[in-house]
Amino acid sequence: MWINILLIGIGSMAGGISRYLLSSGIRYWFPGIFPLGILLVNILGCFLIGLFAGLLSNASSFSENHKLLLTIGFCGSFTTFSTFSLDNLLLLSSKAYLLAGLNIIISVAGGLLATFVGYNLTRS
Repeated sequence: MWINILLIGIGSMAGGISRYLLSSGIRYWFPGIFPLGILLVNILGCFLIGLFAGLLSNASSFSENHKLLLTIGFCGSFTTFSTFSLDNLLLLSSKAYLLAGLNIIISVAGGLLATFVGYNLTRS
């Protein structure tokens, strides 16, 4: 159990630092109002979680520890959008189209609404 937590923690630290460095670097080189850095981090994170999930599912040389470190730890901290995308890809792959659609709509709309409410609770 503790090794799992340690692996997720190491991956999370690396993912969070990577997200900060990459998005800050992009914001520095391409200043503006559009959140290009986070957009590119989200796209890259989705690519990486797909790559890792594919590698982990096809190769016997990878263990559960690799999954914890790379997908849950690194990608989960790099961008939770990648985890959201993988969950929906798996739903779509299992032909659970309604569940995938509901998850996408509820997550995006619910997330925006929750952010709006939380933000406005702090405003005077």
